[in-house]
Amino acid sequence: MYRIVKKKDLNPAVTLMSIEAPLVAAKAQPGQFIILRVEETGERIPLTIADYDRKLGTVTIIFQIVGATTKLLSQKKEGEALADFVGPLGTASHFDGLKKVAIIGGGVGCAIAYPQAKALFGKGAHVDVITGFRNQDIIILEEEFKKVSTRYFCTTDDGSNGVKGFVSDVLKSLIADGNEYDAVIAIGPLIMMKVVSEVTKPYGIKTIISMNPIMIDGTGMCGGCRITVDGETKFACVDGPEFDGHLVDFDEAIRRGKMYAEQEKERLVDMNCRLMKGVR
Repeated sequence: MYRIVKKKDLNPAVTLMSIEAPLVAAKAQPGQFIILRVEETGERIPLTIADYDRKLGTVTIIFQIVGATTKLLSQKKEGEALADFVGPLGTASHFDGLKKVAIIGGGVGCAIAYPQAKALFGKGAHVDVITGFRNQDIIILEEEFKKVSTRYFCTTDDGSNGVKGFVSDVLKSLIADGNEYDAVIAIGPLIMMKVVSEVTKPYGIKTIISMNPIMIDGTGMCGGCRITVDGETKFACVDGPEFDGHLVDFDEAIRRGKMYAEQEKERLVDMNCRLMKGVR
């Protein structure tokens, strides 16, 4: 069993948890993920490793309440435990040769962008961080990003905090101002990563994105997480989750991501009813 040693609500829909998992913490690297089960009879869900502490033997995850399992996970309290917490899985990020980067996080994708910024800033790189949210009420990790970036830019759709507009608008301005990036790392909604990749492509700027498709086993056996990259089938769990944003078929990924939308809604409604009745 994997004990929850810390729990913090970052906004009404996003929660941070630190899990006691010393074997996972010992090998975790930025870009990797874990698969957990809240209970023995529950489903397996992948979550990216947001941070880790090798001395304490803890792994930090940040998740958004979007379905039945994340709803159930959010009900867990400090001191309680998870049934399974497997990892680290996936291929770790490669930072060799990166001296100046722009790291872009959209919404809860900021939880994945944070360890990237932390690692690169720690290596002495110039790190421009751009985060995007619908409004100021759902901003997460703002102070944390400021500590691990050379410059920090926050955007909101409604202008309630920082720059009014989208992360791609700030990126365009930075490139127009003459900033020459070794790479742009974009993590967030598929449409955001697609737009960022379209912005950087004419300039030939290496663009790394992180894919989070439907996933079951996390070892490449089920094929559920397949995506198309440069015309070839890849599995996000073992070939990724990071890929060249200029080569990913985003339109296909967006279509696949909506395949079970109705079933997910039905499951969430059922879960809410069970929680109200005190039944799981």
